Amino acid sequence: MPAATDRIEFAPPPPPGRLRALALAVLAHVLLMLALTWGITWNREAQDLSVEAELWARVPQEAAPAPTPPPVVQAPPVTPPAPPPAPPEPKAGPPAPPVVQPKPPDIALEREKRRQEEAERRREAQEKQKQLEARKHREELERKKELEARRQAEEQKKLEAKRKKEEQERREATADKKRAEEQARAKKQQEDARRVQALREENLRRMQNMANGTGGPSSSGTAARSAGPSESYAGRIRARVKPNIVFTDDIAGNPTAEIEVRMAPDGTITSKRVVKSSGVSSWDAAVLRALDKTEVLPRDIDGRVHSPLIIEFRPKG
Repeated sequence: MPAATDRIEFAPPPPPGRLRALALAVLAHVLLMLALTWGITWNREAQDLSVEAELWARVPQEAAPAPTPPPVVQAPPVTPPAPPPAPPEPKAGPPAPPVVQPKPPDIALEREKRRQEEAERRREAQEKQKQLEARKHREELERKKELEARRQAEEQKKLEAKRKKEEQERREATADKKRAEEQARAKKQQEDARRVQALREENLRRMQNMANGTGGPSSSGTAARSAGPSESYAGRIRARVKPNIVFTDDIAGNPTAEIEVRMAPDGTITSKRVVKSSGVSSWDAAVLRALDKTEVLPRDIDGRVHSPLIIEFRPKG
């Protein structure tokens, strides 16, 4: 007893899922049996099918009447005592009508009929196609006519707009021309009036200057005083600036430097600039340094200072 108990304790455990595997195997066999049974039954039912067909003629035909059987002629009764008379000739009954066999369908007639029907269908299809093409052609012509009419209307509208624009431009040009002529006429009248006024003022000023002249004995002008510098003014400026020029370079020719000088009312030099260079930068710089050193230029004989004043400087006088 203890030995059996030890063997059970040390035996390997049973594999799990044995009942589930057994149930699945039974279910698979049952499904297989059902599938086989259904297949055998289906094959047996398929063999029991029967097909019936009825034949009908393409053209309905009427069957001929059944033949009439001849009438049955009964012989007269025989009298035993009397000798039998000669048997009368049997009367022939009415002839049986001929059996009319059903006329087989005419295959050629059927073919011709089918051919005519097919030709009729083709002709109808062609007629419909022609009508459709004719309708499309008419619609295309109408559409082209409509487009042409629309194009002509647009061109007419453009021509009308262009004509109106040209007419407007012509009117505007005429108006501008008239306006310009009026403006030119008014401007000319204003210039004439201004010229007349200036001439009158000039005459009055000349008359007044002649009455109060300040020129020298040899002066032949009509103004109250000379507008430009006197003849001796250039020599006075040269005498004031020349001692301040320091230039020792030896150059070819006698280039001229033109300097614009601006002065205050007392002759003080306020600004200077080279208007025209001599081409020798050292001579231009020497002249500018001399003006800076001079600082003040002399006044003219009438006490005026001419500003701005352009002075020419040459290295050789």
